[in-house]
Amino acid sequence: MDLRTRRYVRINAQGKKLSKFINLLRDNGIGCRRQYCCGDMFHGDILRRDLEKMRIIADKNDITLKTAEYDSVSARIYRYRRRIGLLIGAVIAVAAAFYFSQVVVTIEINGNASVSDEIILSALAEMDIKAGTPIRRLDLRSCEQRLRLMIDEVAWAGIRHTGSRIVVQIREVTPIPDMVHDRTPCNIIADRDAIISSVRAEKGRTVHTVGDKVTKGTVLISGISETADGETPVCHAMGEIRGIYDETVRFSGAFSSEDILPTGKQYKKRSLELFSLDIPLTFGSEDFRRSTSSLSQHRLKLFGKELPIGIRCKTIRETELSKHTLSEDELSDKLMERVYLYEMNFLSDADIIDRKIEKEISPDTLTLCVTYRLDGIISEQRDLLIK
Repeated sequence: MDLRTRRYVRINAQGKKLSKFINLLRDNGIGCRRQYCCGDMFHGDILRRDLEKMRIIADKNDITLKTAEYDSVSARIYRYRRRIGLLIGAVIAVAAAFYFSQVVVTIEINGNASVSDEIILSALAEMDIKAGTPIRRLDLRSCEQRLRLMIDEVAWAGIRHTGSRIVVQIREVTPIPDMVHDRTPCNIIADRDAIISSVRAEKGRTVHTVGDKVTKGTVLISGISETADGETPVCHAMGEIRGIYDETVRFSGAFSSEDILPTGKQYKKRSLELFSLDIPLTFGSEDFRRSTSSLSQHRLKLFGKELPIGIRCKTIRETELSKHTLSEDELSDKLMERVYLYEMNFLSDADIIDRKIEKEISPDTLTLCVTYRLDGIISEQRDLLIK
């Protein structure tokens, strides 16, 4: 163990006055370990500090001396003594390890489904639970109670720390299921003028059948029935009525328009994110009249966990106002894209039987007048008012 911690040197001494050399070592207080003679060669281990004194004795007695220093902790420190950067790096590493062990580095949230991490982290930040906060300043039991009061959707919260990691365990409030009012007396009525194409009555008295032409507000399935003895019981009418109807939608656009387009020029501002500090790494500013920006972050990771240390980059892109004029065909194609989006978003529950498109052109605009013939649901519930 001494060879690994203290600076020892292995020596090989050879010469005619070898016995005198060995005696002089003892007389000068030079300790020699693991010594032995093999022929006319003397071997042993001495401390590094005695090497220069041994060299003087060897020169006076015509002794040939060969040395080799053992690899030890002391030897390594001595070899790197002039490398100030390593020393500074080691000091910084030790200081950083001590600092990070005393403050919050990461926050882990478990058990939340409807409540987002951002909402919980925002509430924790108000209680000073955030990266960089000394752990000894936190009263986690009190913070658990405050977190439940700050977020209504949280039924129970547990907060603990393991080293520099804060673990927040959440149990959410069980939502109350929506009440289905299937006992309230009601009728099924038509919500538009149409020709009935199909009838599916689950409960109530069917008033109209397939092929009947009905107007908006007409009762299709009645919740009021009549018995043979003259009674009029009421019920919650249920069912689905589909019908064929026409619908007209207009889509307009201008021939001349102004768009904001990128010019290709951009400027990047980088900063060092250290806990809640934002230290700029890029100096100067851009002189764009119009611009858009995007933000990206790259954080350091340790054992798969993100550390509150990283580089933040804000990219600013120059834009300009560009005017352009569309031809009739180009504008018509853009309006047709709006027509298809309308059909996907608003007519997905109906079957399109027919579509007629008419163009209306003015000096500045083009309008597509689209008339649909649809087969879709035309029924809706209407509560009965009973005195």
